[in-house]
Amino acid sequence: MTRKRVLLAKPRGYCAGVDRAVVTVEKALEQYGAPVYVRKEIVHNKHVVETLTERGAVFVDETDEVPEGSLVVFSAHGVSPAVHEQAEERQLRTIDATCPLVTKVHMEVKRFAREDYDILLIGHEGHEEVEGTAGEAPERVQLVDTAEDVDKVEVRDPSKVIWLSQTTLSVDETMVRVNQLKGRFPELQDPPSDDICYATSNRQVAVKTMAPECELVIVVGSQNSSNSKRLVEVAVQAGANASYLVDYAKEIDEAWLDGVTTVGVTSGASVPDILVMGVLEYLAERGYADVEEITTANEKIAFALPRELRKDLVR
Repeated sequence: MTRKRVLLAKPRGYCAGVDRAVVTVEKALEQYGAPVYVRKEIVHNKHVVETLTERGAVFVDETDEVPEGSLVVFSAHGVSPAVHEQAEERQLRTIDATCPLVTKVHMEVKRFAREDYDILLIGHEGHEEVEGTAGEAPERVQLVDTAEDVDKVEVRDPSKVIWLSQTTLSVDETMVRVNQLKGRFPELQDPPSDDICYATSNRQVAVKTMAPECELVIVVGSQNSSNSKRLVEVAVQAGANASYLVDYAKEIDEAWLDGVTTVGVTSGASVPDILVMGVLEYLAERGYADVEEITTANEKIAFALPRELRKDLVR
């Protein structure tokens, strides 16, 4: 009998930006009491949203759903200046939980718009982060999602074009798009620093390292989580026979385990580790009790809570 085993990716799960955003809502509920309104999902994870809802968070799609004068938290994905203006018009108290790495891309958009560049933003159409980033300079930003989009791009001056990206993309897929754009615009400039966040890159590297040894890779994460979905794609591209995305262990289909000796397990950057532990328990009950952690990086980054919240917290 071949020994059944689990390879567990490290790093996995919460990144610094997600941790900051979730703790922001938790602390706001403690400090100000329920309800605390949150525009969009604070992070793209079903379990996190359900847990915070039980504690008194109220998730809304737009600020006009928030009663005038109430407190609203902006999600980790960031918002456009127009959303800030709408909140001000409604006299809402705001706490901005935008991930600092997303804020960095916002600042880049503003800088290059001021310098009169055409900005090609590589990202997924409709994603909240992309909408917030593009909203910083809608007249200068063109979204590039698919190969077809590359052909549609029109610029005023081919020597003044720069690409930026959504922070949660696959590194490899992004460079495919960049190379396609450089085929059209040889003078296309690169961002001043890497836009794809350290956590997204690190989780993809960990999956690439273990996937060649795995017949199956289970990624814990939600369907609307861009970085989680990318991990599924990366696992298959790196050599796993199959990879699936699940929110909870109960969503695993036992048929996936047929003939499988090595299962890889990881989780997206918005996933609490309790959900991964549930998957490990499920696998252990089916003979996969041997767990080996595959470590490719040690993350020590932490972000301070938003200043609007820090000033009110009891010391």
